[in-house]
Amino acid sequence: MKKNLWLYGALILFCQLVLSCSAENSTNNNAARTEGEVAQSEPTAPSDETAEPTRQIVAFGDSLYAGYRLGPKEGLAPQLQRELRSKGYAVSVRNAGVSGDTTAAGVKRLPFVLDNIDADVELVLLGLGGNDMLRGIKPAETRANLTAMLDELKKRDIDVMLTGMLAAPNLGPDYGREFNAIFPALAKEYGVPLFPFFLDGVVTDASLMLPDNIHPNAKGVTKVVGNLSPLVEKALGSQN
Repeated sequence: MKKNLWLYGALILFCQLVLSCSAENSTNNNAARTEGEVAQSEPTAPSDETAEPTRQIVAFGDSLYAGYRLGPKEGLAPQLQRELRSKGYAVSVRNAGVSGDTTAAGVKRLPFVLDNIDADVELVLLGLGGNDMLRGIKPAETRANLTAMLDELKKRDIDVMLTGMLAAPNLGPDYGREFNAIFPALAKEYGVPLFPFFLDGVVTDASLMLPDNIHPNAKGVTKVVGNLSPLVEKALGSQN
């Protein structure tokens, strides 16, 4: 486990270097990026959506949820939908992932996403925080933003499942302790299920990752779905 965490730390360090080198370019293109995020904000249903009434799940996160560089049927939402339907759950899993999203962006985007679904949402998978960590955002800010989103979902009487992220060891023990404590603490405070590390068993296996060593490939997403689906089934309860 310790070896895997250090490998994870090396991968995250690479991410940070890429982000640092591209900071100026990102600033110059901020307006265009904002327009792109708005275009991606409306949740989309997988292409194998049926006309039958279904229970609505929203996968609300960043590039790990969005299906970065994957085909339309290879991302988290379509693969999770297929897995759940194969077990008898009449569900529609909507993709509301936006690459690059931080928790601060998520706070602004969440009401828009929920307001643009023409059906009652039963469950939201909430997976933000990784980009906060990459940017070195203070964990207190990340926690405050996640709290705001959990409060919004509670106000709307929508169930939540958190998928967590771990801080890379190279960020230091103090940052790691504070960041890593966020997801378990909020899951306990709000009484919601938690999958502690979204990329558990995936990020350290090159055969399950894209060449960037940051995002899972289609097989990696399949493993993620295998890890997540039992918790999602438990959150959904009965198949009807």
